[in-house]
Amino acid sequence: MSIIIKTEIEIEKMRIAGRLAADVLDMIAPHVTAGITTNYLNDLCHDYIVNVQQAIPAPLDYRGFPKSICTSINHQVCHGIPSDKKLKSGDILNIDITVQKEGFHGDTSMMFFIGNVPQHAQRLCKITHEALFLGIEQIKAGATLGDIGHAIQKHAEGHRYSVVRDFCGHGIGRDFHEEPQVLHYGKAGDGIALEAGMIITVEPMINQGKHATKSLGDGWTEVTKDHSLSAQYEHTILVTETGYEILTLRQDER
Repeated sequence: MSIIIKTEIEIEKMRIAGRLAADVLDMIAPHVTAGITTNYLNDLCHDYIVNVQQAIPAPLDYRGFPKSICTSINHQVCHGIPSDKKLKSGDILNIDITVQKEGFHGDTSMMFFIGNVPQHAQRLCKITHEALFLGIEQIKAGATLGDIGHAIQKHAEGHRYSVVRDFCGHGIGRDFHEEPQVLHYGKAGDGIALEAGMIITVEPMINQGKHATKSLGDGWTEVTKDHSLSAQYEHTILVTETGYEILTLRQDER
């Protein structure tokens, strides 16, 4: 599958989908507290996307995924399935939202702190968030995918963390996952050159320990092999001639 350069009409539809995805995270934030379940969060997000936004929660039934959002706790790296297990003080939680509206997708995720979170966990999330934006800042027509990955890897490893190799960002548009793959590690100048009109996700997964991951028996949830904490942030990005436009900016980031 080749890389799809979006038209102005498609870009505007992607702006709408991206804004909706960001709005879901803004909506759910006050509900993320100790004692509630990730199933409860899933139900709130599902109802909001379907009934308020008049949109589609893209993860639901995607390749058999059973829920409308992904919720990954502590050492879970990505693709965690919401459950009836209660969140407790000290947990860190990634909520990953993908909304489909009028056939186009907006994809974003962020970390939430549950109650009194240890400083080392807060620091991991802070460095991961910084790495995301250092990667995004490399984006413009003529830059390469390697520029993005290099900036993220340098920042993460500079703080003695590791970058997950098994999962990456991706092109996005009418399809949930399109070309190209966007690695979060690499060498500056390597990889394909970015073109204006490309839309990609940047979504680094950074581990406190080693980068190796393994799949749980549910067929979806990925965890760190060494049981170390993992953090992730994600935005959907439009490549422009002079830089980038973040399509999934939240209220606190605008």
